[in-house]
Amino acid sequence: MSDEVVERAWALATESFIASTGPGGQNVNKVATAVQLRLDVYALRLTPPVFARFKELAGSRMTARGELVLTARRFRTQEANRADARERLADLITEAHKLPEKRAKSRLNRVGKEQRLKGKKLRGSVKAGRGKVSFD
Repeated sequence: MSDEVVERAWALATESFIASTGPGGQNVNKVATAVQLRLDVYALRLTPPVFARFKELAGSRMTARGELVLTARRFRTQEANRADARERLADLITEAHKLPEKRAKSRLNRVGKEQRLKGKKLRGSVKAGRGKVSFD
């Protein structure tokens, strides 16, 4: 399922090349090697739970209008940065499709419960002794 969504995302995404920072010498000033990938997430038609997880994973990379903006500038060439941006998009979509693992409820036995309550009583008595001192 997520492979189909990834293919659809690549088809819907728009890529633009911008000036990059970092190593590259004079080349970095002349050639736009960084890739900015933009994708309208609503066009992917994700189910509500998957969309919620996607939005959580995207964080600040998602705009208020539902547009995902990924910028890849790790490499010195356009091709490598373009592949990096597409790979990061695919990873994001795949991760959003994964169901979160349910947390197993911890089981506490009687002795453990008694020890916990005893510790709470002890801490309460220590804190109760920290009040104002009256000299009556």
